[in-house]
Amino acid sequence: MTFDQLLTFLWVARLGGVRRAAEQMHLSQPAVSARLGGLEEALRVTLFERSGRGVVLTKEGELLKGYAEQIFFIREEIQRRVADPSGVEGFFRVGCSETIAQSWLSRFLERFSEVYPRVSLELTVDISRDLREALMGRQLDLALLMGPVSDCSVDNVDLPAFPLAWYRKAGGGDTDLAAVPVISYARQTRPYRDLSREMVRRYGPGVRVYSSTSLATSLQLVSAGVGVGPFPQALAPALVGAGEIEPFDPGWRPPDLHFTASFLTEPRNALAEEGAALAAMVGRLWQGELAAEPMASPAAG
Repeated sequence: MTFDQLLTFLWVARLGGVRRAAEQMHLSQPAVSARLGGLEEALRVTLFERSGRGVVLTKEGELLKGYAEQIFFIREEIQRRVADPSGVEGFFRVGCSETIAQSWLSRFLERFSEVYPRVSLELTVDISRDLREALMGRQLDLALLMGPVSDCSVDNVDLPAFPLAWYRKAGGGDTDLAAVPVISYARQTRPYRDLSREMVRRYGPGVRVYSSTSLATSLQLVSAGVGVGPFPQALAPALVGAGEIEPFDPGWRPPDLHFTASFLTEPRNALAEEGAALAAMVGRLWQGELAAEPMASPAAG
């Protein structure tokens, strides 16, 4: 009986099938089946029975699952508290929303690489809805997204919030939000939904809200005078300093954007736990530096 066999057994038990376990472990289905067969031969018991939806644990399988979880919990604790992180190897999948990608993601990746120089990292930048689905589908180990993810199998570590401010083309004069297009996040996101509802509530059903999957493109559209929009203050200083856009105050602004570093708790993943804590630390340091910089005051109208 080996650790690889036990780990493969746990993945099949948790995911309910050889195919899904093989995808998760980046192995072929025959390789997974061979490990299970070797484990059953070593223990001289049948661990799974086939059903219409995959496989289910036998009585002996349920008993082994409890012991295997304890073994890997201790293993993760040793790796987390005792082992030198510079010696950790593996493949780590991180999903990130564009708001964070445009702000402190590069610092997080640089710090992660310093702490875990032997871990290969795969990065996905997407909207939070799709990141959440990828996390729950076990296609990501850590998701930096607009959270929290409300599921009992997920832990959420709070990340710094992003206050929003309204921006328009520099020198554009007074702005009537009932008449000018308002540019927002992608249509499938909570900020777009909340902004659309508030715009209709304040200005009636004739308002125009444009959606965009790219924050960088949205800010470029604002600088070109196509429309105005509420965006994270942290992403605007360069364009404001260049005289391309300017903040303005219509008398209200949408609520701050809140983010979490979210990861699945079963099976336990020490690298995901440490990655979430590292992301929170890097985000707080970045937020502190940003707070120390002077911000442009919004113009009225």
